[in-house]
Amino acid sequence: MNFMEGDDFLEEIPDKKDAMRAVETLVRYIEKDSGELREGLVDTPKRVIESFNELYNGYSQNADTLLDATFNAEGYDGIVLLKDIEFHSTCEHHMLPFTGSAHVAYIPVEKIVGISKLARLVELHSMRLQNQERITKSIADDLERVLKPLGCGVVIEAKHGCMQCRGVKKQNSIMSTSSMRGVFFDNSEARMELLQLINNTRNK
Repeated sequence: MNFMEGDDFLEEIPDKKDAMRAVETLVRYIEKDSGELREGLVDTPKRVIESFNELYNGYSQNADTLLDATFNAEGYDGIVLLKDIEFHSTCEHHMLPFTGSAHVAYIPVEKIVGISKLARLVELHSMRLQNQERITKSIADDLERVLKPLGCGVVIEAKHGCMQCRGVKKQNSIMSTSSMRGVFFDNSEARMELLQLINNTRNK
C-alpha cells in the first residue's frame, strides 16, 4: 500500500530539509502537539537525519569496489572463515533495530581477499533498511560473483527489536539464516566442517 497521492511517486528524491520536516511531523504525531517543540526536541529532526547518514551508510558503498583488492591464493584451498562479525541493521518493516553476528566463509580458487573486507561487506549490506534473509543472500551473492570461489557460506544470527519491543515481546529469541553455495551446498562433509568451525569456540 502506498500513501502517496496522485501517481504514487515523488518527482524527485527528498533533500535533507524535507527529511528533517518529515521527522518533525513524526515527533509532533507522537507527542500529539502542534505547538512549539520543547527544548529537548527542537534539534531532534537534525540529529535524527545526521544519524541516518551513519546508520544507512551502506547505500553509498559498492561490493565490487570493496572486493576488488584481491591477492593470489598461492595454492591455498582450505576454508577461509571470519566469524562473529558484529553488525547492526534496521528492519525495513518497522524501522526498528536488529543486531547480531555474521559468519562468512569461502574456499578460494585463485583469489583471496583481505579479511577486513569480509567485515566491511557485512556492514555494506547491514547498514541499510533490511531484512535478515536479504543480508544473508546478498553477502553470498557478492562473494560468489566477485571471488568465484569453490564455495562460500554465510550464517547470520540476530535478535530483532520488532520482536523485543512490540508484538510478541520475546527478549531472547534468536533468528538464524544461512546461505550455502558451491561445495558448501553440494557436499555435506564440507558443510559440516564449516559449521563445526563456526561452533568450535562456543563449546569450549
